Amino acid sequence: MIKINQKIKNNRGMSYVELIVVLGIFSVLSSVVIYNYGLFQDKIDMKNLSSDIALKVVEAQKSALSGKLNQAASSTWKPAYGLYFDVNTPTQFVYFADLDNSGGCSTPVGCSWPYSVSGEVQEVVNITKGNSLSAVLVTGPGDCSSVTGFSVAFTRPDSVARMGGNVAGCTSEVTYAEITLLSTKGATAKVKLYASGRIQVN
Repeated sequence: MIKINQKIKNNRGMSYVELIVVLGIFSVLSSVVIYNYGLFQDKIDMKNLSSDIALKVVEAQKSALSGKLNQAASSTWKPAYGLYFDVNTPTQFVYFADLDNSGGCSTPVGCSWPYSVSGEVQEVVNITKGNSLSAVLVTGPGDCSSVTGFSVAFTRPDSVARMGGNVAGCTSEVTYAEITLLSTKGATAKVKLYASGRIQVN
């Protein structure tokens, strides 16, 4: 009889206190995982956005080097394509064809907000999911600290990047640019452009 009672005591299930403790631990771990998943997804979205911008720069470079024609251009046009960013319009940027060989996206031809696909503007790219362009930092001769608009363009037959735009203080062409992107949760990503045509994503 004593042995049977001992078996029953040894085989009894969890008490309510033990069950509550286990459920509490499970809830805390689940909350931590769900919170960290949001931050992880945010970082992935920023990485994808910076990669998309870098790929768009590469597309402009390839279009220029391959001599892609544009029907709206004059007979003296040198195939040139690029991207234009306006810090006052942080959720959009423009993919353009440099039809007047100015080295950038000319405002009278269509690179002024609100953007529309006409003139030099070939495509208006929207930055979604609450992400935005945070800042554009450039380096070049002189004080290039005031940047309101920035363009990077490529002209056949050179693979080098022609960088400029609305950059006050630079005495000549920009030699390096850093585009910073920001998410709603504070995650950042950077696209670095060099005059040589090299692109780096951080």
